Amino acid sequence: MNITFLLNGESVTLRDVDPTQSTLNWLRDARGLTGTKEGCNEGDCGACTVMLRDADGARAVNACILFLGQLDGKSVTTVEALADAGTLHPVQEALVEEHGSQCGFCTPGIAVSLATAHLNGDQAHDDVLAGNLCRCTGYAPIIRAAERAASNPVPKGIAAVPDLPKTDDNAMRPTTADTLAHSLMEHPHATLVAGATDVGLWSTKALRDIRPAIFMNGVADLKQIEVTDSHIHIGAGVSIEALRLLMLDHHPHFAEMLRRFASVQVRNVATIGGNIANGSPIGDGPPPLIALDAVLHLRRGDVRRQVALEDFFIDYGKQDRQPGEFVEVISVPRGPDHLRVYKLSKRFDQDISAVLGAFNIAVENGNIASARITFGGMAGTPKRAHHVEKALIGQSWDLDTVEKAAQAFSKDYTPMTDMRASADYRLRTCQNMLIRCFHEDSGAKTSVLEVTP
Repeated sequence: MNITFLLNGESVTLRDVDPTQSTLNWLRDARGLTGTKEGCNEGDCGACTVMLRDADGARAVNACILFLGQLDGKSVTTVEALADAGTLHPVQEALVEEHGSQCGFCTPGIAVSLATAHLNGDQAHDDVLAGNLCRCTGYAPIIRAAERAASNPVPKGIAAVPDLPKTDDNAMRPTTADTLAHSLMEHPHATLVAGATDVGLWSTKALRDIRPAIFMNGVADLKQIEVTDSHIHIGAGVSIEALRLLMLDHHPHFAEMLRRFASVQVRNVATIGGNIANGSPIGDGPPPLIALDAVLHLRRGDVRRQVALEDFFIDYGKQDRQPGEFVEVISVPRGPDHLRVYKLSKRFDQDISAVLGAFNIAVENGNIASARITFGGMAGTPKRAHHVEKALIGQSWDLDTVEKAAQAFSKDYTPMTDMRASADYRLRTCQNMLIRCFHEDSGAKTSVLEVTP
């Protein structure tokens, strides 16, 4: 595969290169750009952060789980290119002045994350840095540096919009959904690579050969969002960050959960279609979407079909998807916002959920008119709590009803015990989340209503 992209402003063309090689390894081994560090090699620590620019703008991403095949037609900026004509970038200068570095290993990734946020005018520094782990500083001097740099202008070299190389529409790197569909018919068992935040670990941790791989990140059709009077249509290639921004106006509780879904670097490239299609029982996207009665639009060649998202998950590791078929669009009905979403994890930021609960409960005249409750982490697939829903619908919306209905969770789920939580803890969590949903809907503050074992 031939790949053309910009690296620190220089046009680079790689011919007959392995497209599944990580960008991190190529930067360090082939180009000697060792400022980009290898820490976790799984997208957690942020030491390998680089700036990726394309038609969607500038984003901080993890180079360790970014394949070379994803770079075609894009621009990559490493820490070595942040300085402009020998003058430090404002965030680099501020990190020096505020003593924001001790051992220094994480500093290059932090500098790139802050420089990308600085370019984008993003001053939510705590969120920006959630994906950059630093064991030394305690973050206070880093935050001071970010605040200090925020008012300074963006250097000309960084501010300039790069003239991106053109990309070709081909079977293994399609730019349209039609080409993708036809390519999958020819290679029905190829590995589909969108954001690679999951597939990347197959390569870096499981040491799997994922070839042949079809790189979907250039398919513009799949990145479209359409809001009509009746539905929100979300392309499967829409990033988790783009979905978060969309949901701020429609289901803000969902949007807040997506902020905790992962770090900025991961949210910038991870896609909602990938989060659904990998079929994980602890994926954070499906439970809220199932609670919203979402429908998947699947495509195989020129044949399309629809399936309710809750019916897509058949069993652990098994989905209703044929060889050569892919998720094209997710449709969500529009209506009043009743959705509440609760994520329980050991770490607050960028951690896998032990349990994730989504509650879409409509109350009319004091009575529960409808209820769709879905959990991840409680079964081999994302699963609705039908017994609890039945116990709620038609009853008065009060604490007595909620506490009685919560006992039915034991009929809906037989959770497992693993490293994240015990079965008893998970069951109690479900009950407490429902009670918390009631109290929040009633206007009570719930900071003391933490889920307890």
